[in-house]
Amino acid sequence: MNVSSVYYCPTQKFLAFKAIDSLVFTGEGSILQIERFINKNQGDYILSAFSYDLKNQFESLNSKNIDLSDFPDVILWIPAVVIQFEADNYQVLKGELTDSDRFFVESFLIPNTEASLPSVSFKSRISKEVYIEKVNLVKTEIQQGNCYELNFCQEFYAENVKSFDSLTLFNRLFERTKAPFSVYFSFDNWEVFCASPERYLKRKGDQLISEPIKGTVKRGETASSDQVLIYQLQNDHKERAENVMIVDLVRNDLSKIATKGSVCVDELCGIHTFETVHHMISTVRCTILPETSICSCLQASFPMGSMTGAPKVNVMKLIEQFESFKRGIYSGSLGVIKPSGSFDLNVVIRSLVYNREKASFSCSVGSAITIKSDAEKEFDECSLKIKKIIGVFEDN
Repeated sequence: MNVSSVYYCPTQKFLAFKAIDSLVFTGEGSILQIERFINKNQGDYILSAFSYDLKNQFESLNSKNIDLSDFPDVILWIPAVVIQFEADNYQVLKGELTDSDRFFVESFLIPNTEASLPSVSFKSRISKEVYIEKVNLVKTEIQQGNCYELNFCQEFYAENVKSFDSLTLFNRLFERTKAPFSVYFSFDNWEVFCASPERYLKRKGDQLISEPIKGTVKRGETASSDQVLIYQLQNDHKERAENVMIVDLVRNDLSKIATKGSVCVDELCGIHTFETVHHMISTVRCTILPETSICSCLQASFPMGSMTGAPKVNVMKLIEQFESFKRGIYSGSLGVIKPSGSFDLNVVIRSLVYNREKASFSCSVGSAITIKSDAEKEFDECSLKIKKIIGVFEDN
């Protein structure tokens, strides 16, 4: 692949590439710039990447930890070409294809299954001992009433990575997970290989939907053991309490922009099955006025409660204090704003973030810490998650 700006979502069979206009900023930008760019390009496709650190535009917060990926706070870009795949063919929704464009599009239809990936060795930013110490410090904050739940994350990273085929890496990650909000995102110096199971925010007409995930268990080796694990997750009081807490936070966020009395919970603590795990997912919905902008939606609800905890501003300050890395695009969002004004934004988790200039990967994982959390078990949960992602390099 030699196109530097690409957005590809296999579950939506959507591909956009070749940026013809863009907005990129870190720190010194503002939410007004985002609004102006979107308004200027109304009626077109806009591809978006909102980093977790966009939070600093909405609250008096900062991000000063180690930053390996150097991912911008915001990337918005307009594609020259938009493709909708249909079985073994495709439809051009925007643009005209050159011969090289056609070859590029067909590489998504007929992927190279023989390409190999390099061996990549990941290191943890913190040791197990430090992780357990930090989790216990978080629990002390909870005990003192400074927060109720905090999503504590850690970074795994790899440097001096040999060259690799990006589409091969993404396809293998997607085959492993079949995650519904998987996205391959490439722009300038950065690539994100995202295998996310979680939707942050979707707008369709006057409806706004959020689907926070809290509660995870691995798949069973047999059908009967799978059912036992589903039952255990469904009836796990700790996991349900975490999920309900975040649902309350999301309801509060959406109420800031919802029409009066329209916020509702369509599904509470539903169990959804994926390729490698079961997740507990809730669906929160509201009605918004037609003139409500995406910037208003971001200001009301970003970053997503499932990746912060509650109360949101307090825990974001504690996250900066206890975590050892700058999250960047991890626990931010990738998505598409369509010509109609509808949009669908994911939560960037289960992802590899590649910096081309540094030849480095960043891969982060986390879990929700509550007063009932066992630090050893939280560490084991993170270890399970990280192995599912970085294990893709062992599939040759």
